[in-house]
Amino acid sequence: MTRARDVANRTIVANAVGATELDLTDNYAFTGTVSGVGKILQIQYTQYTGTTSDAMSAGGDYTIDELAVNITPSATNSIIRLEAFVYGEWSTDAAIWNSNWYFLRDSTKLQAPADGTAARGIAIGTWRSIGGDNNDSTPEGTAYSYFDTPSTTSQITYKVGIYVSQSATWHTNKTANANNNNTGYERGISSIIATEIAG
Repeated sequence: MTRARDVANRTIVANAVGATELDLTDNYAFTGTVSGVGKILQIQYTQYTGTTSDAMSAGGDYTIDELAVNITPSATNSIIRLEAFVYGEWSTDAAIWNSNWYFLRDSTKLQAPADGTAARGIAIGTWRSIGGDNNDSTPEGTAYSYFDTPSTTSQITYKVGIYVSQSATWHTNKTANANNNNTGYERGISSIIATEIAG
């Protein structure tokens, strides 16, 4: 079998019987365009392994600044699928059912449509690993997603946001009681993901 290749341009080569194949000893870079509705164009993410505590007053909007991700869409008709997994614990049980989680696109809050004076978000409250009351050593969390259509090719910053109607402190990636010497006070990892999908 004989092969001929253009080393400079990394072209497709032909074997002795005329079929085409790629020379796998070369390095190739895609320089075309990706098309087709629904195709994944890029994924950006932030995986946060540290710990923070954020005190929040009743009736306020807050962001977890460590859970932010930047993405620059490649087309104005792209769809951005946002996903978040947030691990931690509230300092008071009442905040579990008196909070709403959402995303922030730069300064725009992504949330449910207005309905009177109802608190709005994407995901309500947090889930807990046991059913009983505990605001000391029992991890909680939330996982939610949203499909955004930002209509831009400029860089966007997305963040995890919380609206609380109950004053409380949210402890990210740890329990409210940070007892580092006890296996009953767990740690976790939180993340935010932005996936660009061709529109």
